[in-house]
Amino acid sequence: MAYVPGAYNDDLALALRMADQADAMTLASFRRDDLAIETKPDLTPVTEADRGVERMVRETLAQERPNDPVLGEEYGGTDTGGRRWIIDPIDGTKNFVRGVPVWATLIALAIDHDVVVGVVAAPAMGRRWWAARGAGAWTRGPEDSADRRCRVSAVREVSDASFSFSDGVGWPHGCLDQMMDSTWRTRGYGDFWSHMLVAEGHVDIAAEPELDIWDLAALVPVVEEAGGTITPFSGDSKILSGAGAISTNGLLHEAASRIIRP
Repeated sequence: MAYVPGAYNDDLALALRMADQADAMTLASFRRDDLAIETKPDLTPVTEADRGVERMVRETLAQERPNDPVLGEEYGGTDTGGRRWIIDPIDGTKNFVRGVPVWATLIALAIDHDVVVGVVAAPAMGRRWWAARGAGAWTRGPEDSADRRCRVSAVREVSDASFSFSDGVGWPHGCLDQMMDSTWRTRGYGDFWSHMLVAEGHVDIAAEPELDIWDLAALVPVVEEAGGTITPFSGDSKILSGAGAISTNGLLHEAASRIIRP
């Protein structure tokens, strides 16, 4: 599909404004002694910050894009296809509640099975990544004096690759060990960060077998607009299947996929 540069500028600008608001809300709660934490039925934590951010995004979209459905981690929604926003108010809540700064708000706009806008805002790290179809992928951090374009690496051999993952949960038997043995370097950066490092060219392969749709939607355009490839871990044909994700610089994708899901 051909994408017209600038076609989603207004949507990207809206997503970035919502990310600004989310950053202010999450940073105000981060490492706060009286932060309220609950355990959801799946035994994962949720905080008042998670719910507050998602409410803010939903309220903003109700005003700015009243015809667009919203699918979010905390308040659900129906993934009906067509044009819809997909939200993870805090990806990495376990890090958030323990005071580890690796967490982010993920905001995505999808049309059918394609994600056309993605924003990954990690304020405790001082970093943000964003992309819109046809307009490239971009980042900015404390060391940057201006927005910097993301480009994947040119590594061509798995044996020369840097590989990142979150943990050992959900991997096919022996595949994680095989991947670690096959690559030059392995680090557990985890969650959204592994995939953003692929987009920046600092990591060559990232994989997680268990991701929901809101965990990965915003990552897709950033990785792909940076020149990389991201596909479901399961081998499903649709990245928004919510079946985990493998992201690479593209050059390594076929070889890495054979190891990760033989």
